[in-house]
Amino acid sequence: YAWQGVRAQILDELQAAGFTDLRAPHLDVFQHPGPEGARPGDLAARARTTKQAMNQLLRSLEELGYVERRSPSAKGLDGRARAVHLTPRGVRATAAIRDALLEIEAAWAARLGASRFAELKATLEQAGKR
Repeated sequence: YAWQGVRAQILDELQAAGFTDLRAPHLDVFQHPGPEGARPGDLAARARTTKQAMNQLLRSLEELGYVERRSPSAKGLDGRARAVHLTPRGVRATAAIRDALLEIEAAWAARLGASRFAELKATLEQAGKR
């Protein structure tokens, strides 16, 4: 429930910041550590979705002006696998997401108390490590 609430609040904040064309599935592309320089297959694995579904999300975000896919310039990389890069609009959306997360953390810390929130955050970070 907490994750659903966080996603809903992020979307509300994005809407308020003028990113009215972003939808909940788009957040899968922007999840930590972000899409910059990642391959679509890696983003699909992070989001636990299919490559086809991720490519559909990326196509949508390209059309909306948030990302672009470019062939990698580094030698030794597979030239067919294009890397995802944020456009200036994508960078601004990422900043809005980060700001929303900071607001959520501040609200949770106020509700739970600073030490309980710090303990919760540390516990979640530890639990999320692989």
